Amino acid sequence: MKPLYGLIGNPVGHSMSPDIHNAALKDAGIDGHYHGFQVAESDLAHAIRGMKALGISGFNVTVPHKVEIMQYLDKIDVTAERLGAVNTVRLEEGQFVGYNTDGEGFLHSLLEVLDQPLSELSFLMIGAGGAARAIYTTIAEYGPKCFDITNRTIEKAETLIESTSEKVPSSALPLHAAEERLREYDVIIHTTSIGMSPNVEGTPFSLANAKDTAVVCDIVYNPIETKLLSEATHLGLKTVDGVGMFVGQAARAFELWTGITPDVERMKSIVIQKLGGTPC
Repeated sequence: MKPLYGLIGNPVGHSMSPDIHNAALKDAGIDGHYHGFQVAESDLAHAIRGMKALGISGFNVTVPHKVEIMQYLDKIDVTAERLGAVNTVRLEEGQFVGYNTDGEGFLHSLLEVLDQPLSELSFLMIGAGGAARAIYTTIAEYGPKCFDITNRTIEKAETLIESTSEKVPSSALPLHAAEERLREYDVIIHTTSIGMSPNVEGTPFSLANAKDTAVVCDIVYNPIETKLLSEATHLGLKTVDGVGMFVGQAARAFELWTGITPDVERMKSIVIQKLGGTPC
């Protein structure tokens, strides 16, 4: 049987994962296919059983399943266990094993624009889901000055802070309080789906109070320039779009499935071309 790979999430129609992974499979000479599967939260357990029964070789996991899926897998890699979320699953000797490549993918894209060590910077993150958990835990290892989290549900932000073994000065803030205190942060990271296609006019809050040296990151990559990043650019702030993180995590997932390192620049160019834009 030809190897089959995929993506599960809700929604998945916007995703560029099939485009870049199918191109990578072709470039590698692998006669396989990657497909997006929309899976409702109530159907997650059934979907995992079905994918195993079908012998799917591996798949990616996107919102809202990155944390919930862990209970349905046979094994969890130590990094994913530490990060508390899974974004990549590989079939290994009949068992589904969960990995996380989100934190590594985001950190690589962030370091490209920073001119100071992470330990000298103050961070604010918007969101407390699976991707946020991976980013928080990865950056916390470097000992930033502070790393606050704001979320619509404050309890989720508190839980995320309490769940990591890496202890850094952190506070869970309601959105209005975070917006008022933006001048305190060197790096602002948006990790929710607000502003993602097709609802491109959404934004978590105004950046009017941000310091003029702040770096603003958005892990949404469709569109490349979200409304949040557009405002940041208008204010003269450095920005990091979601393409770098998306391609970085995808390349590592492809390596886990096939043992082959894909052409990251080709992956990036496919995403940019499909979206008809230029990366920040």
